[in-house]
Amino acid sequence: MNEADREESGFEAAGLEGYGFESGETTGGGRGRYRDEVYSRRVPAGKRTYFFDVKTTRSGEDFFITITESKRVNEGQYEKHKIFLYKEDFGKFVAAMHEVVLFVQSECLPGYDFRGMPEISTPESADGQDSSSRDDEEG
Repeated sequence: MNEADREESGFEAAGLEGYGFESGETTGGGRGRYRDEVYSRRVPAGKRTYFFDVKTTRSGEDFFITITESKRVNEGQYEKHKIFLYKEDFGKFVAAMHEVVLFVQSECLPGYDFRGMPEISTPESADGQDSSSRDDEEG
């Protein structure tokens, strides 16, 4: 996503013009270089906005994901929390998220209408074990 796309999507209006930089980097007067970002998905959610960004490593030969929560705390002030997710952990992360969402859907809020939720089913490994039995073996 280039700078013009970010402006059009309300990126700068949300007070996040420095988003996408590692600590110690500067935005150069509010305008940044997003050269390490190859894909971005913005998810507005009330006073919070979530960003899922695919970035390249410094060498440019590998990729990782950052998940950022930006929360409005005062007028014009935002608090950000960031998770870095590396390729070797993608499967574990997605499987755990999937399992937790299924639990909430079936056990905590069985009558709730989860609009916009993609169809998900119980995860199974190649050997037919579900993820909860794998957790017992690992932990």
